[in-house]
Amino acid sequence: MPDLPPRLRVLIVDDELPARRRIRYLLKSDPRIEITGEAGNGPEAVESILERRPDLVFLDVQMPEMDGFEVIRTVTPKRMPAVIFVTAYSQYAVRAFEVQAQDYLLKPYDPDRFREALDRAVRRIQASRTPDREGRTMELLLRDFGKTAACPERFLVKSGEKLVLVKASDIRRIEAADKYVVLHGESVSHVVRDGLASMEAKLDPRKFLRVHRSHLVNVDAIREVQPLFHGEAVLILKNGDRVPLSRTYREKFEEAFIR
Repeated sequence: MPDLPPRLRVLIVDDELPARRRIRYLLKSDPRIEITGEAGNGPEAVESILERRPDLVFLDVQMPEMDGFEVIRTVTPKRMPAVIFVTAYSQYAVRAFEVQAQDYLLKPYDPDRFREALDRAVRRIQASRTPDREGRTMELLLRDFGKTAACPERFLVKSGEKLVLVKASDIRRIEAADKYVVLHGESVSHVVRDGLASMEAKLDPRKFLRVHRSHLVNVDAIREVQPLFHGEAVLILKNGDRVPLSRTYREKFEEAFIR
C-alpha cells in the first residue's frame, strides 16, 4: 500500500471569530489537513507564519493593524506559504491574484466553493513538493508565477456584483481617471482601482504602449496616426476612438515599429 502524502499544515487568519470557526469546521473532517493554529490580526499572523511554517494560510484581507497584503510583504514572498484569501470585499480580487494567491473566497461562500478552492490549493502544493524542497512551496509557485505574471493574459475585474475575466488582447486602450483606470474594450469598459503606471508595468510592452501621460494603447487596435502641430499627433483606432499621442512619447512610440 503506497504511503499517503503528509498532511498539509493550515493556518487560519481572520479578525472575526465566527469566520475562523467556519473555516475550522469546513476543514476538520479533511484527512489531508492539519490545522496548526489561528490568528486574529496581522501581527499575530506574521508571528504564526514564521514560527509554525504552515503550508497553506486562509488569510483575511481587512484586519486590525495590518491587512493581508501587508502580512505577505512583512513575511516576504520567499517565505510566505500558499494563500487562499477570504474576504467580504470583491475589490481586492485583482491584487490577491497579483501576489499569487491560490484562490479568492468571497464571503458568504458555500461549502462547495470552499472545497473547490481547497482542492485546487492541495493539488498545487503537493505537485510542487520534492524531497529537497519541502517547505518551499510558495517560493516555487512564485518562481513559476513570475514567468507569466509580468504580462498577464487576463484581468479579473469587478462588474456590478460580479467578477469578470477580461482578456488583455480585448483591451483597446487604457485611460487614467484619478485613482482609477478605465479599460476600454470593443463594446464594454471596466473601471479598475489601479494606476496607469502600475497597469503599464503589468502589460506586455510589445503590445501596449504609453502614448500620453493619461493613455496606454494596444498597438493592434491602431488604424492610423494623424500628425498635428509641434510634434503632437492623434491615434485613430480601428473602432474610431481618438487617442492623443504627445510629443513626450512620440519618439518611443515610433521606435516600437522599427525592426
